[in-house]
Amino acid sequence: MNRDLIVGSALAGLVALGTASGVLAQEKERCFGIAKAGQNDCASSKGTHDCAGRAKVDNDPNDWKSVAKGTCEKMGGKLQPAAMKK
Repeated sequence: MNRDLIVGSALAGLVALGTASGVLAQEKERCFGIAKAGQNDCASSKGTHDCAGRAKVDNDPNDWKSVAKGTCEKMGGKLQPAAMKK
């Protein structure tokens, strides 16, 4: 095998790994009220369903998606579900 090809492949792998680890290390938060129907990340806080991808309507205030920390309210979402507000 060509030595330059091996070295180039190894460097490309390291760059990809560094990029992926930076994305994975990003802090996340639950953002309620922004999930589109069928695109929520987990169970409804109100108990209407118990799994990801089961939201029935867009922007239900009790369904959430995981987003980068600090971006939820900028997208029009809330950090707590409507069902838990007092």
